[in-house]
Amino acid sequence: MIKIKTPAEIEKMRISGKLTAQVLEAVSTVIRPGISTMEINDFCESYIRGELDAIPGSRGQYDYPYAINTSLNHVICHGIPSEKTFLKEGDILNVDVTVKKNGYYGNSSKMFAVGKIAPHASRLIEVTRDCLYRAINSVRPGKTLGDIGHAIQSLAEQNRYSVVREFCGHGIGRAMHEPPEVAHFGTAAAGIPLVEGMTFTIEPMINQGRADIRQHPDGWTVTTRDRRLSAQCEHTILVTENGYEILTLRQEEQNFIQHCG
Repeated sequence: MIKIKTPAEIEKMRISGKLTAQVLEAVSTVIRPGISTMEINDFCESYIRGELDAIPGSRGQYDYPYAINTSLNHVICHGIPSEKTFLKEGDILNVDVTVKKNGYYGNSSKMFAVGKIAPHASRLIEVTRDCLYRAINSVRPGKTLGDIGHAIQSLAEQNRYSVVREFCGHGIGRAMHEPPEVAHFGTAAAGIPLVEGMTFTIEPMINQGRADIRQHPDGWTVTTRDRRLSAQCEHTILVTENGYEILTLRQEEQNFIQHCG
């Protein structure tokens, strides 16, 4: 059953969402060639626990042992931090953060360019970000989950990219994963109607090549089967009376989001 949040619950989710955004803003200061993905994880965990007095929500979920996911280049999602994986010039990296505060979760991810990246990699990041923003701009009461998926799929395919179908966004609140599932492909006007008070993530995973995935034996890491690049962007969204509120909006996005309808 989809949980419609009360005003009191929404206020708590605003707090956890804001803290999640702060982590992604802070970690941008350490993303550079030569740093390991485990060092990035340790920075985020220390920041969440020390600076924010909160809990890294990913740690312990389904026995996952780290505070964040670090998905590098052709890793689609659920990349595991490692002391042996070092960023290098030209890499692209997704950092996926979950923060728990006062019993409620915020969840967001951002793509980072490591130094100067290739134009084709920059374009993939830009289109993936625009897919997310276009989907968010479709959110309001009376619209449907199919409208969200259609907004993402149509823009990705217009740019000759593919949409990963095995993973989706999700409801979020007192649990990290709640109903409904939010697919990143679909038919306009189809599916569950959006209702004021719903909270969920939208997190499209867009591949440069084919949509086919490879699940690795570690049970977490998912990569593109053709080993071409993949990108992901994610926000936690509240359906409001007349539209939406991005609970994990970062300061850098304040103006940009208005131009991606």
